[in-house]
Amino acid sequence: MFKFVTNGGLMSQRILVTGGAGFLGSHLCERLLKAGHDVVCLDNFFTGRKNNILHLMDNKHFELVRHDVVDPFKAEVDFIYNLACPASPIHYQYNAIKTIKTSVMGAINVLGLAKRVNARILQASTSEVYGDPEMHPQKESYWGNVNPIGLRACYDEGKRCAETLFFDYHRMNHVDIRVVRIFNTYGPRMRADDGRVVSNFIVQALRGEPITIYGDGLQTRSFCYVDDLLAAMVGVMEQTETTGPVNIGNPGEFTMIELANKIIKLTGSSSQIIHHPKPADDPKQRRPDISLARKIMNWEPKISLDEGLPRTIDYFRNTLECTAKK
Repeated sequence: MFKFVTNGGLMSQRILVTGGAGFLGSHLCERLLKAGHDVVCLDNFFTGRKNNILHLMDNKHFELVRHDVVDPFKAEVDFIYNLACPASPIHYQYNAIKTIKTSVMGAINVLGLAKRVNARILQASTSEVYGDPEMHPQKESYWGNVNPIGLRACYDEGKRCAETLFFDYHRMNHVDIRVVRIFNTYGPRMRADDGRVVSNFIVQALRGEPITIYGDGLQTRSFCYVDDLLAAMVGVMEQTETTGPVNIGNPGEFTMIELANKIIKLTGSSSQIIHHPKPADDPKQRRPDISLARKIMNWEPKISLDEGLPRTIDYFRNTLECTAKK
């Protein structure tokens, strides 16, 4: 099925990563290049940043294409990782219609490409398809509890529709698909302004600002370090036992208050915790059941929050210091 090219004596695959200049995408491009593959990074730089991939630009096996997945495009590739979509509430609510277009029209375009070139394709879906879950922890068989007309629906329902498209292309056109549902992920290259809880708390703590918790702080999340996430994503793409969906995340569960206190301690910050009203449709709890990932590829996360947070804090500390010197 797959086409191969010779790359300095190494048999490598041609791989397209949409959203490749983003937080996850840039780490994925780096990982695939280290594995000896040719990588095409496609990004429109709405939330992706050139700084994330500057260190890859001199690699002769890396190619950057500035393009929006909403518009059709052509490529000759063997594998496609579809990561293109703003993933933080601040960014995906900035232009809700554009977010839906990215998820739905982007999926149609990458699936059409995969069909034409006979490529295996992975959809980076999200735990947000479960909405405010009534099942805990969340299994892949759970259909979710999503508000289809709320402020978060542009992302939640966009990703749900993208999953539908992937499985319909698989059933009707025999496209070789993989679908992963990504739970909260953190690590270096997160944006300081993306509104996600880990980056928010770290930046506020480093600046000595009040740490903002929305609601009573007893809502829970599970946090997976980026290296663990990518190992699972690549593993799902390479295995042949299931099309998915496959939950990827760390089953360790923490309240927002616990996370804030960890970050205050690790940064040595004097920040105080303050509470603001809880946003509409914000999930009360979120934890993945990763039984399927364990079964098909013997995967589970290796990096604990206590190990991953210091690495992420160091990244933000360096980033904020560099910004302050400019």
